[in-house]
Amino acid sequence: MRYLIVERNASPRTLKAYRQSLEAFRAANKIPWKKCKAEDFRNYLFAIMKREQARSYIRLQFSALRTFYRFLTERKGLRRDPVRELQLPKIDKKLPLVLTRQQIEELLAAPMKVAKKRAAPIWMPLRDVAIMELFYSSGLRLSELTALDVADVDLYTESVRVLGKGRKERVCPVGFPALEAISRYRAAANVHSGPLFINKLRRRISARSIWLILKRYLRHTSIPISISPHKLRHSFATHLLDRGADLRSVQALLGHASLSTTQIYTHVTVERLKKAYADAE
Repeated sequence: MRYLIVERNASPRTLKAYRQSLEAFRAANKIPWKKCKAEDFRNYLFAIMKREQARSYIRLQFSALRTFYRFLTERKGLRRDPVRELQLPKIDKKLPLVLTRQQIEELLAAPMKVAKKRAAPIWMPLRDVAIMELFYSSGLRLSELTALDVADVDLYTESVRVLGKGRKERVCPVGFPALEAISRYRAAANVHSGPLFINKLRRRISARSIWLILKRYLRHTSIPISISPHKLRHSFATHLLDRGADLRSVQALLGHASLSTTQIYTHVTVERLKKAYADAE
């Protein structure tokens, strides 16, 4: 775990997931780490698959094991890496669901149309608008948005400084509607330093609270699909590509380490083009 923190600069979320994965294998297999064979990992894989776990979950478990055994071979003198011999089930790549621009506009307008709860501060709808505008404007991850401080948003350069996965920093442009929404919210809530988005107790807003905010406003729209913060990120990327942005630029904006992760959005835009063509026939 020290190696992951110091040398891999892993996020707290990654550390927690890797620790849980290693402990889960340890609970299922009492054999010392250096005496485990490929067959032990194969049996563990079959046991997980019998429980009908999602393939993404299975790959996460073995990502932790692979990293750990790479560490053992490179740093602790283990001669053979038994995990390398395993073939893992491939993940079925599903095209991400995205909102249309009309649906985005309807969602962004919802906070100012829905009556706020009686006990809620008067500035809360303005905060909710600012949160959704920034999600859609800059394509941030949920964890990135909740971690933002006031100092991270530069109104003059129209950008936001983000600490992404692997604690990699990137700077994303912010559109005028989002900047305007943030300014209105900050003035109304008297937020000048510390966490950018706060709850009614004036503490940093949680990821769960943002999920509930989106869920609440969704009920007041005609949007037929469920919405998560990540769908706003998907919509951001897809709409950029629809308007002619190049893939490398979108990759940089999203903070993807691999271009292949970003390429899924090209399939989304192609599917949208096909549908538009079919509808026009």
